[in-house]
Amino acid sequence: MEVQVAPLRAWDDFFPGSDRFALPDLKDISKWNNRVVSNLLYYQTNYLMVAAALVSIVGFLSPLNMLIGGTVVVLVFLGFVWMSHNKDILRKMKKQYPTTFVVAIMLSSYFLISYLGDVMVFMFGITLPLLLMFVHASLRLRNIQNKLQNKMEGIGLKKTPMGFILDALEQQRIVSTNWLTTYLK
Repeated sequence: MEVQVAPLRAWDDFFPGSDRFALPDLKDISKWNNRVVSNLLYYQTNYLMVAAALVSIVGFLSPLNMLIGGTVVVLVFLGFVWMSHNKDILRKMKKQYPTTFVVAIMLSSYFLISYLGDVMVFMFGITLPLLLMFVHASLRLRNIQNKLQNKMEGIGLKKTPMGFILDALEQQRIVSTNWLTTYLK
């Protein structure tokens, strides 16, 4: 299947007025997870642009440490994904507690980078963009166009880079299943 890059969403859609942002229902983790995954898919190119800007700034200020930090994070992520496909306990944790899985990746990366290089480069260059994406995806309410695009991705009509990452974290199928059960009710 061919990979397609999602379009860059208008910045007034990405950062509209406060009426399109709301705190998630912390009692319903499944609904919150669905909102985060949907927004990650819909605004993925905008998130990439913001992350690229932050990584570029930090990389310009400390290129070697940024390269070391980025390499460590990618290797730790790939290691965790590989282990979760080969170990049942990690696979169950990844499905039931995706946030814990990502936090474990980030903490492992942090400790490895603290031995190899500058931790502040890791904090500002890698963790800050991820934190900003998570906060925006958690607070941004979805609109009709967002839901439609995510359903196309969920049923396999379109594959994007974020879709592949969410598949590796086994989060993509949750959105598709939740939408189908909601639609059939």
